[in-house]
Amino acid sequence: MKFLVIIQARCGATRLPDKVLKMIQDKTCLERMLNRVSRSKNIDEIIVATTINKEDIKIVNLVTSLGYRVFVGSSGDVLDRYYQCAKLINPEYVIRLTADCPLFDYRVLDEAISELKLDTDYLTELSETFPDGQDIEIMKYSVLEEAWKNADMMSEREHVTLYIRNHKDRFKIQDFECKVGNLNKERWTLDEPKDFELISNVYNYFLPNDDFTMKEVYDYLQSHPEVHSINNMINRNEGLSKSILEDIKIEKGN
Repeated sequence: MKFLVIIQARCGATRLPDKVLKMIQDKTCLERMLNRVSRSKNIDEIIVATTINKEDIKIVNLVTSLGYRVFVGSSGDVLDRYYQCAKLINPEYVIRLTADCPLFDYRVLDEAISELKLDTDYLTELSETFPDGQDIEIMKYSVLEEAWKNADMMSEREHVTLYIRNHKDRFKIQDFECKVGNLNKERWTLDEPKDFELISNVYNYFLPNDDFTMKEVYDYLQSHPEVHSINNMINRNEGLSKSILEDIKIEKGN
């Protein structure tokens, strides 16, 4: 197998519990995302990776009912969850997506795969020109394994690819830029109630067509400023910033 997509999902988010199971009309956010990602022409398989926590049985039941494979692993050590899941398949590349991105455009994924260079160890949007919620990371399985073996900071275990980013000298990293333009200020991810309000508005506008593009979402939000501004007070990458601060506190304590 060449390209394995692993979508991490859990119910235990503190800011918006059960966020990936929230309903947009007749489907959960997770199902909406799975429907969109499965349209990719270049991937071989999708696996949802959730946790051993009791609350995430709901995710296991949903994913299996939809006909997808699901893996259950560590809650806090997400790097281990990814590695143990990928190890069962042994693909050439692992593609990391997160279930809190129900507006994710599979065309972005296909474009990233088509631009992937043979000597690239890790492809991601280093320049951060995509909207928050169109996040994509592609890494060689061997690189994921190396990160799993060597990452020792809590933030590097929680945030799967942070070890790779922290050791740019060891890996061939390829930047992936948004062709539409710099959409860095756009927030289309699902972490807060206001995020769900914006995402629901987008879907309600386009449905029953759920195959809308990233550009169509952007154009819709630009022409509807009352929707576009719903969640613009929320900062990007709050979770990552919090994890890094915790590592700093631990280092100072030592």
